Amino acid sequence: MNDTQSDPAAARVALVTGASRGLGFALASALGAAGWHVIAVARTVGGLEELDDRIQAAGGQATLAPMDIADDKAMIHLAQSIAGRWGGLGLWVHAAIHAAPLAPAGSLDLKDLDKCLATNIRATASLIPLVEPLLRVRGGTALFLDDPRGGERFFGAYGATKAAQIALAQSWQAETARIGPRVVIATPRPMATATRARFYPGEDRAALADIHDEARRLIATL
Repeated sequence: MNDTQSDPAAARVALVTGASRGLGFALASALGAAGWHVIAVARTVGGLEELDDRIQAAGGQATLAPMDIADDKAMIHLAQSIAGRWGGLGLWVHAAIHAAPLAPAGSLDLKDLDKCLATNIRATASLIPLVEPLLRVRGGTALFLDDPRGGERFFGAYGATKAAQIALAQSWQAETARIGPRVVIATPRPMATATRARFYPGEDRAALADIHDEARRLIATL
């Protein structure tokens, strides 16, 4: 991890997985501006560096973790590092997703499907037991972002695996309702993201929500 803060011990600490682009980027930016120390995880180094610049410009601080959430060893190391340095987490925002290209169910690219399975389901299932004790020690919250497209035309790979991810989060939410950590599942409004532009080319983007406005709205609900 590339640490950009000298003494973060007293700060609120938020882990954002999928922080280098889209809503994850916007949520990490908003949290940094609101005084959270953001541990930003993504594979795209350039996106993380841009995020760090934005957070620092707003007076915040971040730790960059250029890692693949599907790499079990890397995630175990990350969790151990968080426990060793900060002791726990106040918030986990899980925004990492693989959105496969749209395709008919009868013509799915199995490589894309495998990547959806690895990122959207398996990595989530691997992260929950690693992050749960870090959140519990701080009375923290986990935030999942729903995108209910399961069963829609051409959304076979992404829609099915995203629905499975949210079903897993709902199970965790029910299991921890009394003992914590708190699990929140939110459905963002349609936003002007690059992923949506791929799904709906030619759409009038003027009617879509700005990702930074939506990030601030979601954080305010926590």
